Amino acid sequence: MSFTDADVAILPDPRALIGGKRFDDTSAELIPHLYTATGNRTVDVPAAGAGGVDAAVADARAAAPEWRSWSPDARRRVLLRLAQLIEEKADQLTEIQIVENGTPRGMASVYAPLSADCLQYYAGWADKIEGDVHPVWPAAALDYSVLEPYGVVAIIIPWNSPLFSVGSILAPALAAGNCVVVKPPESTPFTSLRFAELALEAGIPAGVLNVIPGSGVAGSALVSHPGIDKIHFTGSGPTAQRIIAAAAANFTPVGLELGGKSPNIIFADADLDRAVPQAVIASLQLSGQACVAGTRLLVQDEIYDEVVERCAAQIIQMPVGDPAESSTFFGPLISAAARERVLGFIDRASSQGNARIVTGGSAGTGDLSDGFYVEPTLVADVDPGAEVAKEEVFGPVLAALRFRDEDEAVRLANDSPYGLAAYVQTTDGARAHRVSAAVEAGVVWVNGLGGLPPAVPFGGYKHSGVGRLGGRFGLEEFSRRKNVWMAL
Repeated sequence: MSFTDADVAILPDPRALIGGKRFDDTSAELIPHLYTATGNRTVDVPAAGAGGVDAAVADARAAAPEWRSWSPDARRRVLLRLAQLIEEKADQLTEIQIVENGTPRGMASVYAPLSADCLQYYAGWADKIEGDVHPVWPAAALDYSVLEPYGVVAIIIPWNSPLFSVGSILAPALAAGNCVVVKPPESTPFTSLRFAELALEAGIPAGVLNVIPGSGVAGSALVSHPGIDKIHFTGSGPTAQRIIAAAAANFTPVGLELGGKSPNIIFADADLDRAVPQAVIASLQLSGQACVAGTRLLVQDEIYDEVVERCAAQIIQMPVGDPAESSTFFGPLISAAARERVLGFIDRASSQGNARIVTGGSAGTGDLSDGFYVEPTLVADVDPGAEVAKEEVFGPVLAALRFRDEDEAVRLANDSPYGLAAYVQTTDGARAHRVSAAVEAGVVWVNGLGGLPPAVPFGGYKHSGVGRLGGRFGLEEFSRRKNVWMAL
């Protein structure tokens, strides 16, 4: 694997960025960051604690009156300037992501344009935040309502796609007029810190955007802080439950984007030349480390064997290797612990019931043995009640299940506590609409991959979260409505 001092040099200063300045905490725990493709240490990340959280919240609250007072056109222009800088620094941001969490170059290169697109879209909303006038009776009055920013929003992002997460969530939060405290994981703080540096360069006032890398200590201090007016969390269900409990003490509203076990339903009439490649990519891109991954492959009996065979053939041909290489599709997992957890899922799947490993199933070997690699794995003939069919693996594991007819397909698709996304492959338009209406998921993709332009709503059902990002819904997620009644 290629890894040099130049790779480390591209990383920004890992200290917290608060009020436009680096925050020095002499008591901070130093957590070594590891390059996931080799396991080698890059730099030590100072994990912010309660003191860093207090400082970030204080600076955000101090900056809030000025940021809120900016005219809509001024906020629009500065967000467009930030989007421009993200585009100009796209190559640098790509390199940072490769070192940060092992995102393969081909995927890492799309996140800067996507983040810039989100900023451009919500910059357009900044000068279109309108209120409403309401009819009143019996007395003569003027009654109107307006959208206002919450004030200071805590945003906790995940490690799997931190640049896209910070861009897509910050864009509506800032456009709505909020100040923000971002807590990235201590293992992947670098793109968030670079994003904040570029925000300062764009002209966003110091204190409007603060970034505090940290562990659960910082996260707990942040979500329980009385100076936080709204929380948005992306991550796991168990962590979300603890956040809700902590936020309850201050009645802080919480938005959640959580995990998924998304079904990909392939009917016998589907165009398999399109459906099979899309199924493999939708389930295994980012080595399966994606909340919307379609990791439950539900295939109708008549074409089941053919689909399994085609999927296996495609998986075998897709390169596993160095994320810095443009040809690599499958990169490493985020950590050695993640590798062992995913291998445990595979071992249990093959030892329980009739499931069979069609391809993959092992840790990386040879040049990949020191990194956190798991071979892309297809498990066939999976029982619907099996662990690998029910629980989120968050690794490169695709579980194939059979179904007989449309009713059984919908029943299997909904037999999950999750409801983030679903995929439907069919050439029958009526069936596509019936199934899309019947599946319990916040997003349904029909005959295509998971495109998510910033204009469309995104969020989950059931254990996959509450709230929506995208479009005006994202703006409303970070706004609260005030009503004014004026006697005439």
